[in-house]
Amino acid sequence: MSIREIIKLPGLIFISLLLVACGGDSGQSDDFVSIDNTQEVLDFYAANPELITFATIADLPTDLMWEDGLDQPEIGSPQATKGGTFYELLDDFPPTLRTVGPDSNSSSRGWISGYYGLTYASQHPDTNEFIPGIAESWAIDAAHKTVYIKINPAARWTDGEPITSDDALFSFFFYYSDHIQAPFSTNYYKTEFTNITRYDDYTFSMTVPKVKPDMTSRVLQVVPVPQHFYKELGEDFPERYQWRYQPHAGAYFIDADEINMGVNLVIERLQDWWAKDNKYYRYRFNTDRIVLNVVRDPAKRYEAFRRGDADIMRISTAEQWYDNLPDDDPDITAGYIHKNTFYNQGPRSNWGLWINSARRFLDNQDVRLGIQYAANWDLVIKNYFRGDPVRLKTQNDGYPEFSHPTLTARPFDINLAIEHFAKAGFVERGSDGILVNAQGDRLAFTLSTMYDRYTDVFTILKEEAIKSGLELRIEMMDGASGFRKALEKQHEIFFVSFAASNEMYPRMWEYFHSINAYDQAFLEDGSVNPDRKTKPQTNNLQSIASLEMDAMVDEYQDSDDKERMIELSHQILQLHHDYGSFSPGWVEPYYRTAYWRWVRWPEGFNYRYTIYPYEAFVHWIDEDMKQDTEAAQREDRTFPASIEVYDQYR
Repeated sequence: MSIREIIKLPGLIFISLLLVACGGDSGQSDDFVSIDNTQEVLDFYAANPELITFATIADLPTDLMWEDGLDQPEIGSPQATKGGTFYELLDDFPPTLRTVGPDSNSSSRGWISGYYGLTYASQHPDTNEFIPGIAESWAIDAAHKTVYIKINPAARWTDGEPITSDDALFSFFFYYSDHIQAPFSTNYYKTEFTNITRYDDYTFSMTVPKVKPDMTSRVLQVVPVPQHFYKELGEDFPERYQWRYQPHAGAYFIDADEINMGVNLVIERLQDWWAKDNKYYRYRFNTDRIVLNVVRDPAKRYEAFRRGDADIMRISTAEQWYDNLPDDDPDITAGYIHKNTFYNQGPRSNWGLWINSARRFLDNQDVRLGIQYAANWDLVIKNYFRGDPVRLKTQNDGYPEFSHPTLTARPFDINLAIEHFAKAGFVERGSDGILVNAQGDRLAFTLSTMYDRYTDVFTILKEEAIKSGLELRIEMMDGASGFRKALEKQHEIFFVSFAASNEMYPRMWEYFHSINAYDQAFLEDGSVNPDRKTKPQTNNLQSIASLEMDAMVDEYQDSDDKERMIELSHQILQLHHDYGSFSPGWVEPYYRTAYWRWVRWPEGFNYRYTIYPYEAFVHWIDEDMKQDTEAAQREDRTFPASIEVYDQYR
């Protein structure tokens, strides 16, 4: 899963658990018997000679063209200073410190390491070109579908252990293992890579099955797995590693001594971080500490920000921007709090209604299409968002060549909604105005969500749907139970958004292939399996199962022809549009931020492909300015107001 996935997280009971952090011991609880899987790892390597290859540096091709990515512009500001504490809020405590397996996909996952961890190489946030991370250089051999990587010998895990080619090899053992209970990650490794070859401690190569347009990124943007940390990987992985903090290559770590279970996380900067002086990192990751306090209630989170208990607030609603913190707010006019709008580019978040076509009546295409026409998103945009966002067109907008060039979302149309509902047998209206069929079944579905900040959005959708004879029962859930319900495919309609990674083309397999909808969707003759059961823990929340779609997705997955992939992408999105299981909501081609004036940013504020303000970690805390601001508040001194619009990437 991408670190950008917008998913709410579960709440936890206040309990005391032992947590392993950087520099600590193994953290093994007395409840777990010590194990060592070294021999199991070696046996896996021996049993898979085509997948795992051991060579020598003499076997390395001599005609490779090595790249180091050092020709890109630096990131951040030379004016940035190190030090200080950055305060941010969480809406709940993370359900686990694992980055894979059950309950690992939470909105706090990025703070566990994703936001600040390093891959072998990453894309520059302004140019999309690759810059070095764990790797110091890499080479592409397209003819042999292979990417060669040289690990920076200085690279270290956050516990001080060196990062080597052995960790790259171990990642295959790790992700091939059923113990981690991460089917998407396991499938990714099994289908996206065909070989890894070790040449020496710091040099290895990875081979892919197809020379796809993004072959380089598929290799360079994976993360090795620390073998020494997972020597106890076994059947009890979810429990054993539930509260162990995995070392990574990034600038920050979580200190076990400062975990306050259910209350806050404290993340500290490694003062001797191995990459702190490297070109693309020396002006980033500036604050010494990040304190993440849990405040579950949105109103209280806003109050905490206004008190200065949080340094920044990501503005997610028009009410927050226009009403709670208007331009004439005293703290804004006094210059204590700054506001800005930053226009960005890249794949878009897909807010909308995810309709589970495995549920009763929702398996009828006409019912799904009726819901499309009964959803008044234009009124939501006009009344709730004050007209600032635009209507999302499809589930996969923002991919320049791969997004569909002409598709648009269906408009609100009562007559067309009623027409489709009638085709599904819902003709008569009950005394409450809701349509019923001949058997007396009401046209009513539960819309589940965990985004209470959008309560007014759901009210608009509910009230407008009644005009078409549709009842939407709004079920507001906490993050844990809400997303668990969706992953277990127990929802009827689910409101959510998956924030897309900055990739060349959209992912289709995980959302649209029947293998992620049912255990066995079809029989050998191609007919629907009458005994099929929905498959939990996948992203096919719409339970889409179509042989035609499967064939397109399979070809899309296997193709190495960019032009053919573009054509297939358009066909898949057209078929998905026709299927009618996703009602596109809105998209904001910008993000809005409010922050206290002591939070400083580079000129231009941020970078083209960022989707939230601290994504690139280019901000810093000016402690002197913080003290001066707090004194100014006491003394009624003011500063120039700052309300900026950064539209250089609009």
